[in-house]
Amino acid sequence: MGGGGRDKHQAELYIGAHAAPEREAPDMLSITLDAGGKVPLVSQIVAAVAEQIAEGVLAPGARLPSVRQLAAECSVSTLTVSNAYNRLVAEGYLEARRASGYYVAMRKAAREPQRRQAQNSVPIDALWLLQRVYEDDPNLLKVGSGWLPESHLFTDGLRHSLSALAKKPASAVSRYGNPHGYEPLRRAIQMLLAQRAIDCEPDNIILTHGASQALDIAARGLLQAGDTAFVDDPGYCNLFPTLRALGVRIIGIPRTPQGPDVEALEALAERYRPRVFFTNTILHNPTGTGCPPAVIYRVLRVAEDFDFHIVEDDIFAGMAPDQMPSIASLDQFRRVLYAGSFSKTISPSLRVGYLVVGRDLVERMLYLKLAGGLTSSEISEQVVHSILVDGHHRLHLARLRDKLAVAQKTVCAGLENAGLSIFHRPNGGMFVWAALPGAPDMEAVAHQAMEEGIMLAPGALFRADQKATPFMRFNVTHADHPRLYRFLERVCERALREKA
Repeated sequence: MGGGGRDKHQAELYIGAHAAPEREAPDMLSITLDAGGKVPLVSQIVAAVAEQIAEGVLAPGARLPSVRQLAAECSVSTLTVSNAYNRLVAEGYLEARRASGYYVAMRKAAREPQRRQAQNSVPIDALWLLQRVYEDDPNLLKVGSGWLPESHLFTDGLRHSLSALAKKPASAVSRYGNPHGYEPLRRAIQMLLAQRAIDCEPDNIILTHGASQALDIAARGLLQAGDTAFVDDPGYCNLFPTLRALGVRIIGIPRTPQGPDVEALEALAERYRPRVFFTNTILHNPTGTGCPPAVIYRVLRVAEDFDFHIVEDDIFAGMAPDQMPSIASLDQFRRVLYAGSFSKTISPSLRVGYLVVGRDLVERMLYLKLAGGLTSSEISEQVVHSILVDGHHRLHLARLRDKLAVAQKTVCAGLENAGLSIFHRPNGGMFVWAALPGAPDMEAVAHQAMEEGIMLAPGALFRADQKATPFMRFNVTHADHPRLYRFLERVCERALREKA
């Protein structure tokens, strides 16, 4: 394998020495990289290789340069090339052969030549976050992710419950189940909510496929095209596409360290007359803030004055170090719909959530659940019920809260030492909302971080209007890493130099 001519931005490598026997001459892989551009280097390599395969420049069976060789020729890290090759394998362009290298896939010679064009624009938006956050890349630091690592989940309880479930009769694990959801679990949730000063009956509880479905059902049940919905600003980014798909106008309510800005809420309610306000009270995503009773009372009063519902997303309540008030506990479902989940504290693989509503809304929400996906998974619901009544779940939550409290202190200190400012210092939960100095190009920062194996969550993703902000969401269970702190230090130092 010989190297061709190469300048600062271009690498041309002859390949094919180990290609299919019928190949008479080696192929040439030519890659031109723009190190200063916004498109990640990984994406540039993927696009270049994919295009040359699609155009027949690289034939089926041709062997590509080794990771180290291509990294040296392109003046990039081996991690960058490895990530590019892995993505090309996942997309069917290449085959990885053990102890041999990477080869052009025999069955993927003809691919659409539009691949490079699609890679040239990689916007940092909610879709970007969703796509990157679930990629199976062990080398990627997912400091902007929204879940706990395996070490923090209740995997022992999950295994024990699954083992017990396997011993049940076939009829117990093979049916659709109750449209409301598994009744024993709904009764267990009733008791769980009672400990949070929330009173409801099992028939007011609708089990769902995670909290995301609970929010979707609430949105479809309360809103029509042209209606106005209020959301936290910043707030839960995965909710925004759901509302946009309904043709709803979305208005952000500024979030303060004490919860929603009530003055802004009242002024905007008078102007826009919303139908619903979606808000996350306890250990707010992404800021980690709470909502004291005085603010909750004022929010409820505004809702009463302007006649709108409140959908309270309370999936982090189990992580709260102290008993924190919820809107539902002070309203008792006159205007509030309450969404919860076990994905964060037991396991995201279960996808068990719930929606609690007043009697006047039960039938409508139940109809929307059934219309959208029939019944929820009774197997998963039985697993969660078994875990809740086993008795060890409370101990797991206590240990989890201790871990999160320690992680919060450590990561907040690390971020501040790197030069960031903290919006609010949570004493628990998963998230910290922190800002870089100045007014940096956050899209460029996020792309640069990806090149170094770090997945950030820029603050604009959590704003309904996507307006730029120097803030980012950090997951404290993934963020305590020297590579992250070194990267942030360099970004902050550059920002300060530019400001000077």
